[in-house]
Amino acid sequence: MKFSENWLREWVNPAISSDELMAQITMAGLEVDEVSGVANEFLGVVVAEIIDAEPHPNADKLRVCKVSDGIDVYQIVCGAPNARAGIKVAFAKIGAVLGADFKIKKAKLRQVESMGMLCSAAELGLSEENDGIIELASDAPLGEDLRQYLDLNDVIIDVDLTPNRSDCLSITGLAREVGVLNELDTTPIAVSEHKPDIEDVFPVKVVNPSACPRYLGRVIKGVDLSVSTPLWMVEKLRRSGIRSIDPIVDITNYVMIELGQPMHAFDLEHLSGSIVVRMAQESEKILLLDGQEITLRQDTLVIADETRPLAIAGVMGGEGSGVSEGTKNIFLESAFFAPLALAGKARSYGLHTDSSHRFERGVDSQLQNEAIERATALIVSITGGQVGPVVGVVDEPELPQLNTVTLRRKKMDQYLAVSVDTAIVTTILQRLGLNVTEVTDQHWVVQSASHRFDIAIEADLIEEVARVYGYDNLPSSMPAASIDFSSVEEAKTPLQTLRSTLVAYGYQEAVTYSFIDPVVSQQFYPEIEAIKLENPISVDMGVMRPGIIPGLVKAYLHNQNRQQSRVRLFETGRRFIGSVEALSEMDQQERLSGLIAGAASPESWCHASEKVDFYDLKAHLDALFALNSGESPEYRQTQQVYLHPGRSAEVLVGGEVIGVIGQLHPQLSKTLGCNQDVYVFDVSLDVVLNGKLPRYQPISKFPEVRRDLALLVDKDTVAKSLQEVILSVAGDGFKEVHIFDVYQGQGIDESKKSIALGLTWQHPSHTLSDEEINNSLDIIVSELNSKLGAVIRG
Repeated sequence: MKFSENWLREWVNPAISSDELMAQITMAGLEVDEVSGVANEFLGVVVAEIIDAEPHPNADKLRVCKVSDGIDVYQIVCGAPNARAGIKVAFAKIGAVLGADFKIKKAKLRQVESMGMLCSAAELGLSEENDGIIELASDAPLGEDLRQYLDLNDVIIDVDLTPNRSDCLSITGLAREVGVLNELDTTPIAVSEHKPDIEDVFPVKVVNPSACPRYLGRVIKGVDLSVSTPLWMVEKLRRSGIRSIDPIVDITNYVMIELGQPMHAFDLEHLSGSIVVRMAQESEKILLLDGQEITLRQDTLVIADETRPLAIAGVMGGEGSGVSEGTKNIFLESAFFAPLALAGKARSYGLHTDSSHRFERGVDSQLQNEAIERATALIVSITGGQVGPVVGVVDEPELPQLNTVTLRRKKMDQYLAVSVDTAIVTTILQRLGLNVTEVTDQHWVVQSASHRFDIAIEADLIEEVARVYGYDNLPSSMPAASIDFSSVEEAKTPLQTLRSTLVAYGYQEAVTYSFIDPVVSQQFYPEIEAIKLENPISVDMGVMRPGIIPGLVKAYLHNQNRQQSRVRLFETGRRFIGSVEALSEMDQQERLSGLIAGAASPESWCHASEKVDFYDLKAHLDALFALNSGESPEYRQTQQVYLHPGRSAEVLVGGEVIGVIGQLHPQLSKTLGCNQDVYVFDVSLDVVLNGKLPRYQPISKFPEVRRDLALLVDKDTVAKSLQEVILSVAGDGFKEVHIFDVYQGQGIDESKKSIALGLTWQHPSHTLSDEEINNSLDIIVSELNSKLGAVIRG
């Protein structure tokens, strides 16, 4: 919410500086985001009048103007297209300074002397428009300093309001707050009922009173839109971040900022039959004022006539019925829309307006009549016209009801840790506009106001007393609590150690959204029905993630699109599988996921530019399990939809599947736009972190013995099965087996492959003899042959 400090001080003017005012409202919960000047710094610019303007003798696009400041007449050469006799302008005299260092000097333009400059709004920092010089009001006093005349010694304050404080989305609400904080009365604008000049009315029907319990309207005929909006109104709107359009639109915007009630005006000649407030029909279309054509849904409230929708209620009007230069008769509306009926509707159509911002958060349900009378008075005073009576529909039972809340002294003292005087509490509540119906030493009975519908429970009243009384005035003390040191499980790896290990391998930690695109969720997890969000941030964040991998792949693509080909990412977080209706049964397991792509090593003269593969990622995962001496993972072929069928595996620990590892499926990779192979893993974080205590094993002082075997096996034989057979029969002195070569090709049958194994023996109590080694080796070869058909390669 942007507003002019001077406009606020018209309503309430505490004897404090601008800095103190901003600090005060920030401490009251209305955080000041930004403060900026209403114009650039300049000196020596005054109000003047062009009394004559003739073409320049040596330039087609320049004019030689005679300009009067009420005392002297000056010759000015000006190139503005709107420079003409009879208008009041902003005149920078010789010696005037614009901005930091631009000083106006006497000059010659095409051999004609110029004694100053006529200024545009952009040159003075009043706006970005630079299509001509400023035209001031005809009654602007000649010679008056422009800063004084336009009240430019002012600042624009931008406050960030929480959603429950929609009552402060207006000068009225802000003035009320400042008045309460400084114990001052506000000076609101007096609004009186305008007696009808004519009997013309336009009928109104409300089909959905629960969504629109109050809708008021009034016919105003004979308005003159050729007149200009008064400069004072244009300036107040500009300082509130709103551009001037035409008098009617400007007045409705002005009332919205002043009182907090969004309004709209229709061209009466373009309305048919009656105004109908109803839900949209399926696939009904409307062309909005911003030029967009929207296809409406049935859950959208619209303002229509008997033939078509005229506006999306509380959001934006349609182009066909909007006020234009030729409008003579208008229908002015002022309505209350239920916040829940409008919540999220503007965003669902890709829209956000000042009106929707206010209606979604809640507007004072008793403000509509005052707003329409205020707007009527402004319209008549500026554009003229004849006014009809106010007509409308009001459904009192559907309007918000005022809450009655009891504030207990005991509870307030407990929360605030201080006893605030009864009279002070009563004054605070009354100045906030709340109706205090009963006061005792022990409690207050308070009825909420229509502008403070957020006051519903006792804690709300305590909060109001605390922030107005002043948080700085509340006592502060350090909490007293005993520190209980929790025991550290030695068998559990700290999460930070796991992160540091991955970082040492070149990974970077990613933090992705827990929401993903429903389409992407189906691509990765077609067998899982993802949990849909009722009110998603955007269309591509519509469901809770069933896994972390899609988020990491999206992060990879973000890097790929910025020419980063070597990417290593990991993330720890939750997945969400199940349903919102059964939260206790939802799978929210903590997962650890990783992704690698690109070169195996950073670019260097001493490294070959090899790409990462499955075994690089497997080595990283094995290293994580080795951190806590936990059980080594096993790998078994899997058919996970989003992984390559020949380059992927399930990860098992203790015989249970805890995750998957492998290359992203080529078809999915192509669909997503990956330009190289991407490898990912996803495992249970708890299993990775939970291991077992290391136990000391004495190192044998006797030598190792190694034998190498080259075996021919069927090409479908899994290497793991060879290792399992060897370990089952090798005996006590056997230490380890590892694979150091796999070969298929020339000299070997196409149905076979050669696997070379390195077998190591080392006994803890004696040196093994050749006989013992050979006996063990014979048993191993025999067992491999009988169980797997393996033969020694000749």
